[in-house]
Amino acid sequence: MKKNYFGFTLIELLIVIVILGILSVIGLGAFTSAQMKSRDSNRKSSLSGIVTALEVYYNDHGSYPIGDALGNIEGCGVGGTSACSYGSIWQDDKGTTYMVQIPEDPGANEFFYDSDGTSYMIYARLENVNDGAVPMFGGAPGVYSAVSAKCGGEGCNYGVASSNITLGSAIAD
Repeated sequence: MKKNYFGFTLIELLIVIVILGILSVIGLGAFTSAQMKSRDSNRKSSLSGIVTALEVYYNDHGSYPIGDALGNIEGCGVGGTSACSYGSIWQDDKGTTYMVQIPEDPGANEFFYDSDGTSYMIYARLENVNDGAVPMFGGAPGVYSAVSAKCGGEGCNYGVASSNITLGSAIAD
């Protein structure tokens, strides 16, 4: 007498587990890439907002705020000479609010602001080095030479400057 057993063999179960593992790795890679691009988009948008506030500040004061050695904007508080921290309010000594909260980098990097009062440059580190806005050096993604050790220590590879200045040259990343 022969009994019929219904179920899966060990080989069939292993094949299904391997296929599910491969599909999950592919899905996780796509999800990670989408998160990275989202953070980069947020960085670009944040810098755009800061640029708008800088232009309003220029219209009110006749110059751009100075940048400190740490890359912060000096234009807060009494006399307008205190450094504004990223993540805090940007308000001058007259009580004019330029930003309710200066954006912070959405990842582990930092923004870096540089200005002498007549022009400005503000930089960030994009995670996606294949982004079209990343400067190229010798056919490979580079960083801006003026701030090669800033933006979280890895070098800044995205920047925005006032219309009367250029961001400068790129070096190897």
